[in-house]
Amino acid sequence: MSSATKNAPVRSTLSDKAKAVTGEALQGALVDLLDLSLVAKQAHWNVVGPRFRSIHLQLDEVVDLARNAADTVAERASAIGVSPDGRAATVAKESGIASFPTGYIPDSDVVRTLVAALEAVVVRMRKRVDDTADPDPVSQDVLIGITAELEKHAWMFQAERG
Repeated sequence: MSSATKNAPVRSTLSDKAKAVTGEALQGALVDLLDLSLVAKQAHWNVVGPRFRSIHLQLDEVVDLARNAADTVAERASAIGVSPDGRAATVAKESGIASFPTGYIPDSDVVRTLVAALEAVVVRMRKRVDDTADPDPVSQDVLIGITAELEKHAWMFQAERG
């Protein structure tokens, strides 16, 4: 736990151990969600091909979900007295999403890349759901809702592959 968390002006009813476990889960989710929003936006700007328009619009839905979910997760962390860290260096260092290619990307490659990114985040989110079951069911509930939405988008991109 960082000194910023130990000296937090916000107190929580969670025990120190529960707060540490939950804070770690929320921080990990924040990093993955922020990176997912960046990857999806990069793909949005660079997708090309016959399915450009539909995938372009679908990517914006993922961006909106990831950005809103990141804000929800960060605010939950703050509510329990854990300082969220969404700095670019932190996201780059800790994200579980593979690097996204540069340049224009064919629509089929974008779909494949987004499926992989969403699956990577979902796997990590499901672990966080398990990790927060006992220490903080409220945070677990937040993570469950976000994971359900991520899985919906993973399904939709998988369906794009035909």
